[in-house]
Amino acid sequence: MKKQTIQFARGLMLIPFLTAGSPLAMFNTNFAFSNQLIRGLAIDANGMSQSEQASTDAMHAKKIDDYFAKRDMPLEGYGAKLVKEAIDNDLDWRLLPAIAIAESTGGKFACNNNPFGWGSCKIKFKDFDSAIETVAMNLGGNNPKTEQYYKDATTTEILHHYNNSVVPTYTAKVVAFMDLIEKGA
Repeated sequence: MKKQTIQFARGLMLIPFLTAGSPLAMFNTNFAFSNQLIRGLAIDANGMSQSEQASTDAMHAKKIDDYFAKRDMPLEGYGAKLVKEAIDNDLDWRLLPAIAIAESTGGKFACNNNPFGWGSCKIKFKDFDSAIETVAMNLGGNNPKTEQYYKDATTTEILHHYNNSVVPTYTAKVVAFMDLIEKGA
């Protein structure tokens, strides 16, 4: 009888753990992520829901379009495309528009629909969309022909390979444009 009483008491001690969850659950690094998925919200790597990320992307696109609009630049209206391609290729959202500003004044002096001066402006594109896609893919290190320069590179390294080796002030110039875009100046 004494043995059964002890087993019964041990069983009672486990009930709080079984009903409240494991006390070790707080050490599960996916706990918050799992709870968000249970509630039906998709969370990205930065801990943002899809709606929060979409809102941030829209804000970035607006900043780009506003910058281009204030200066009557032909790339006005391409903000969403520039942001999407930056995200898809793991680039800073300000990089592509800043390069376009440095290279062609936001498309004003684009050669062959090439607002980025890609390939020393000798490469022709059918439109700005295809230029944005191609340059983003390359700068993101997603082209086997150029990945040696851009794959896993920081923004500064990308800019160094893009043009800084020819124009020593290029990186600083593009970074300054990136800052202006972000500030909405």
